[in-house]
Amino acid sequence: MNIGFVGLGIMGSPMAANLLKAGHAVTGYDVSAERVEQLVGLGGKAATGVVDAVGGADVVITMLPDSPQVEEVAPLVIEYGKPNLLYIDMSTIKPETSRSVAKQAAAVGVRALDAPVSGGERGAIDGTLSIMVGGEPEHVEEARPVLEALGTTVVHVGPAGAGQTVKAANQLVVGGIYGLVSEAIVLLEASGVDAAAGLDVLAGGLAGSRILELKRQTMVKREFAPGFRIDLHHKDMGIAVAAAREAGVSLPLTGQVAQLVAAARAQGHGSLDHSALLKVIERLNG
Repeated sequence: MNIGFVGLGIMGSPMAANLLKAGHAVTGYDVSAERVEQLVGLGGKAATGVVDAVGGADVVITMLPDSPQVEEVAPLVIEYGKPNLLYIDMSTIKPETSRSVAKQAAAVGVRALDAPVSGGERGAIDGTLSIMVGGEPEHVEEARPVLEALGTTVVHVGPAGAGQTVKAANQLVVGGIYGLVSEAIVLLEASGVDAAAGLDVLAGGLAGSRILELKRQTMVKREFAPGFRIDLHHKDMGIAVAAAREAGVSLPLTGQVAQLVAAARAQGHGSLDHSALLKVIERLNG
């Protein structure tokens, strides 16, 4: 397929690369000319702007930081996309934004899906992302060949906006696990126990998780090169808290994790990986 890809950041760049590997023609645009050049080096085409990326595309994918960027780009995709365009927004944004985009798209015959992802930079590079998709079932099936080039788990979770709600649930769980792993490291080290060895045991038992599998060694070493920045997780926790308010439910642990992530950002760690939540727990303990 001819795919227009807008947003070639930490996640978008390897995702676009995997689409090229799968045999699709990819025309990419990003505010960073360097990222566009990297795509061209892999065999993709450069677009001069959003409209250029959208023109002639069978499928358009956006991978943008937040709702305001999607609200800016989506109308251009919808206006300049060819008839019957399949528009897949893979950003993590507010569910209500996805519902609004889907409504605008449907009014002119554009088929819109919200398909946020989980798996971080490693998952994007390996093509093993977990993708939660909101939208019409028949549109999801038409998008599946594209999505399966990006992830190993592709699940239709409901109507427009449902993908974003599931992503909010994902992010509150991920944030909570990072907080607990951080506390485990602090406890082990304060007790004179080798934290690396202790986490090896935890990773092999019921406490095991993808986070322990991928991040325990770098957390113990205090290596926080960003795979997914604190700044973005702070945004996502805000979405989770707002979704809980809209649904009329109380999520007390989510609220506490949101505050810890906010503290990490306030302490100047926003550009670090979200595993840097450990720095907040350390600071609480002097």
